[in-house]
Amino acid sequence: MRERQHLEKSIATILGIQSELEDNVGLMEMGAEEGDDSIVTEAEQALTKLHKELGKRQVDALLSGELDSSNAFLEVHAGAGGTESQDWASMLLRMYTRWAEKNGCKVEVQSITDGDEAGIKGASIMIKGENAYGWLKTESGVHRLVRISPYDSQSRRHTSFSSVWIYPEIDDNVEIEIQDKDIRIDTFRSSGAGGQHVNTTDSAVRITHAPSGIVVTSSEKSQHQNRANAMKALRARLYDLEMKKRQEGIQSQHDSKTDIGWGHQIRSYVLQPYQLVKDLRTGVESTSPDNVLDGDLNAFMEASLVHQISGNDGIVEDIE
Repeated sequence: MRERQHLEKSIATILGIQSELEDNVGLMEMGAEEGDDSIVTEAEQALTKLHKELGKRQVDALLSGELDSSNAFLEVHAGAGGTESQDWASMLLRMYTRWAEKNGCKVEVQSITDGDEAGIKGASIMIKGENAYGWLKTESGVHRLVRISPYDSQSRRHTSFSSVWIYPEIDDNVEIEIQDKDIRIDTFRSSGAGGQHVNTTDSAVRITHAPSGIVVTSSEKSQHQNRANAMKALRARLYDLEMKKRQEGIQSQHDSKTDIGWGHQIRSYVLQPYQLVKDLRTGVESTSPDNVLDGDLNAFMEASLVHQISGNDGIVEDIE
């Protein structure tokens, strides 16, 4: 249902853009014919606005991965450096919370470990919203902060590192397809209570799933019911196996995390001696770090999505 609603919304948006484009092109032609510059100017302004809207829709088209529409788990971990890194980790947690709020997402706190003096050692939150994982997935990595430390009595400049890791929420609604050629169904005589109640018919059912090696049985009185029960049990076992495979994939990604320090950062946030946020993968920059730390991250995310798909430098631009 969620996928259907998303597709219906996308189609309606595209048709709306097409209709508005035709209308404004027609206005420009009419204004030119009548020599009315005000109509031409109005249509040009509308087309400029439409062009920006089309750019947003192009980014939405990048969010077509299998799990992009999922909610996202976001983890923040302070690097080495004690209070400095722990304070930086809390700043990052706030930055992503603000991003979520600005983009219509809900935030649920899973866990927070407070820092020794300030900030946090680590935290995990769930961000719920349309394409939450798709937007956030390229934010995984090490984030570097350069600033005059508020915890240094000598006001020296410090460099701190913290990491951010993003994982998709696994949808429980997983379809399990079982092909006839992959299973073997055997019937056998189930054991009864003894005496006159001994089961003398081959009513019990055993199903063996060849690809996975899973074997399930059911030994109620009805063979028909036993077969249904066994198939239900097999689906449950295969579902559990699929979930474990997905979780192992996520764990593998988790285990491959790089050290939180020099040489592994994806983005640099410099507050002193100058102000600049720069993504080291795409080259996108902002000279307003306060805005970025308040959740203005979409330009960075858009460029990273393009970079991830195309392998090119993506949309490289300055953000005022």
